[in-house]
Amino acid sequence: MYTVKEHYVLVIGKIWMSAVTCAMEYKLTQYDIDNMKDEAGKINREDVEQWLCTHSGDFQCIADFRAMIDNVDPPFVSEWEHAESEYTFSECMYGNEVDV
Repeated sequence: MYTVKEHYVLVIGKIWMSAVTCAMEYKLTQYDIDNMKDEAGKINREDVEQWLCTHSGDFQCIADFRAMIDNVDPPFVSEWEHAESEYTFSECMYGNEVDV
């Protein structure tokens, strides 16, 4: 038996064309995580935000994000900055999907 750990950043923001709010999940590689770390090998919300500034691709601006990275010491979790962002992310990603 083995455990698979995924590290990711959930993002909402405006895209370039049509300038509408969209959502995306960035699955992080070890290379991405290493680029986020500061000189002490730690990660904070500002480090993730800085990484997003250079890796946001289709987004013209990032409105909010949630990050989960557990292969750093201590594990890093940064919740949504705004309470409604989780709802916005779910609405953009899954729309009106209903479990049957």
